[in-house]
Parts: sequence; C-alpha cells; structure tokens
Amino acid sequence: MNVKANKHKAKRAGSKKHIKVDSNTPKNIVFANQINIKSKRKLKAQRNPTTGIWFGLGMMGVIGWSVVVPTLLGAALGVWLDNHYQDLHSWTLTFLIAGLLLGCFNAWYWVAKEQQAMRDEQEQKDD
Repeated sequence: MNVKANKHKAKRAGSKKHIKVDSNTPKNIVFANQINIKSKRKLKAQRNPTTGIWFGLGMMGVIGWSVVVPTLLGAALGVWLDNHYQDLHSWTLTFLIAGLLLGCFNAWYWVAKEQQAMRDEQEQKDD
C-alpha cells in the first residue's frame, strides 16, 4: 500500500468506533484506532462526571420514594375510609393498589424526564 492510501484509511479509522484489524493492517492504523477508542472513552467519562455510584444510589432512592409515598398515602386513606364507612369491599386494598399505580406512573414519568434531559445535555455537548 502506498502512503496516501494509509492516510485515507487512518482518517476513516478515526471516524469509526473500531476498524477490522487483521494481519495486513498497518501498525499505525491499529495504533490510531486504539488511541481513538481510548480517547472517546475518556471524553465520555469527562462529560458525565456525576454518573458514579452515589448518583445511581440517589436515583434509586428518589424512584423508590416516588413509589412508596403514594402507596402509603393510599393505604392510609383506605384504612381511614374502612374505619369510618363500613362497606362490602376493602377501601384499604383499593387505595393501596391505586397509590401503587400512581407511584409507578410517577416514577416512570420522572425517569423518562431525566433520560430526556440527559439526552438533550449530551446533544448540546456533542454540537
């Protein structure tokens, strides 16, 4: 291969995630590909410094509380209704399930909103 073809191949290697490496691939192309992969990994880590273990645990806590609070409020309302209004069906079970469904919807909405915010932030950094 001539030098011009190698330079063109190296430019293409920088734009891809990785290239197919075989025994005929020049060493400088392989080296450039390894540098490209490592630099992309480092840049991604620098862009997302808050995605550590504490961020994940905090997010799990927020999601957990967003499900637990409506569930417990629904159960408390159901217990109060059962104590004040005797009926054939259980208000506690009804409002417990309603609170659980509301809490799950709340958690889903919050996670979708956070995902969209992270995607928007990533797109702004990429531009």
